[in-house]
Amino acid sequence: MNTDKPSVLFVCVHNAGRSQMAAGYLAHLAGDQIDVRSAGSEPADRLNPVVVEAMAEEDIDITAERPKILTTDAVQASDVVITMGCGDTCPWYPGKRYEDWIVDDPAGQGLADIRPIRDNIRSRVSQLVDELLGETTR
Repeated sequence: MNTDKPSVLFVCVHNAGRSQMAAGYLAHLAGDQIDVRSAGSEPADRLNPVVVEAMAEEDIDITAERPKILTTDAVQASDVVITMGCGDTCPWYPGKRYEDWIVDDPAGQGLADIRPIRDNIRSRVSQLVDELLGETTR
């Protein structure tokens, strides 16, 4: 693990919506100062297209991303593990910082309903960046 910069893993069930939005925001806000990963306990076949559209409104392109299965290696390689609705499926390792973000699931929702979810995630990710990097480093 690279100890020079923090690493964050975002986990949700399908890795098609919430965790992808969070990873997109973190990469956008922190650049290469934080390693970003996302995964799902039961990954979908593809990203939620309405989530992709909602992120495009923020000038963040996540079209190249693909849902990935959650692995113990991904958890072990991360300093911070943030879960969003995946319950007890995330492996737990001592010494990791775990947070469970209560965020509505965008699955099956329209763009108007996904925007507030996206904005909630953006706010949480922005706060996380400030915590990990300090407000003066950006």
